[in-house]
Amino acid sequence: MTDTICVLLSVLTAAAVLTAVLQIYYRKQMYLKLGRMLDQVLERREIGISDVREGALAALANKAVRIQEKLEYELNQAQNEKEQVKSLISNMSHQLKTPLGNVMMYRELLETQQDVCQQRLFLKKMKQQLDKTDWILQSLFKMTRLEQGAIQFEAQAASIKNTLLDAVNSVYERAEKKKIQISAVPFEDIRLLHNPKWTAEVFCNILENAVKYSKENSRIQIQVIPMELYTEIQISDEGIGIHKEELTQIFKRFYRSREVENMEGSGIGLYLARLILEKEKGYMTVTSEYGKGSSFHVFLQNCQN
Repeated sequence: MTDTICVLLSVLTAAAVLTAVLQIYYRKQMYLKLGRMLDQVLERREIGISDVREGALAALANKAVRIQEKLEYELNQAQNEKEQVKSLISNMSHQLKTPLGNVMMYRELLETQQDVCQQRLFLKKMKQQLDKTDWILQSLFKMTRLEQGAIQFEAQAASIKNTLLDAVNSVYERAEKKKIQISAVPFEDIRLLHNPKWTAEVFCNILENAVKYSKENSRIQIQVIPMELYTEIQISDEGIGIHKEELTQIFKRFYRSREVENMEGSGIGLYLARLILEKEKGYMTVTSEYGKGSSFHVFLQNCQN
């Protein structure tokens, strides 16, 4: 009986030791696998979990995969933002190079010019270049803040006639200097879903381009066309027109047609207009025939009755 008890105790002791050894072994294996998973996360390599079937380690492995996916997303976002900042700085430098260079040139001319009339002329030109610099900077800031969602504004039911009138007034003087007639096909005022201040900027950018790229004694026509869900505001000019292959390019950031590379411009206006309309759940298209003019079609949502 005593011998049997001793054997049984020996077996139980051996089993306990074996169990302890196995637990240490499995724990060590788990730590090794966890270590490999963490290394894979840190090194941005795919986590291998094909041999992890069940238990706590499987749950940890799945969480590690989710953490890695989130980190990868955040890293990609950070890289994209870094590239956007680099692109923005590069484009700002390019856009500001000409007006700032002109300011420096007029400053040097003023220092050596004794004629009062010439001094006034140079001061006027310097102011024009400074105004251009300010416009570029303001547009860049608006564009960047809209892209990042830092600017929030609400679309509301508002008179489209007043919004259009504000935009026309802002370009009227420039159109008058080129003897360009801006007219509108008579229409009844409509209340559309838009933000008057920001939408006026959309129309202003379109009208400024129409004036800039149209010849003297030409016409710009505005037409308001109500539809079932949207109302179309069409702005047509008799300018230089746009090549067919460029119609999908002109709304891109900083894009400028090869036809106008040597003319004043920044390639920001239409891109900014598109961003504004997207915020209002509207959109814009363009039709054009090169050499004969262009029509920009802005679509704003109708107010629900």
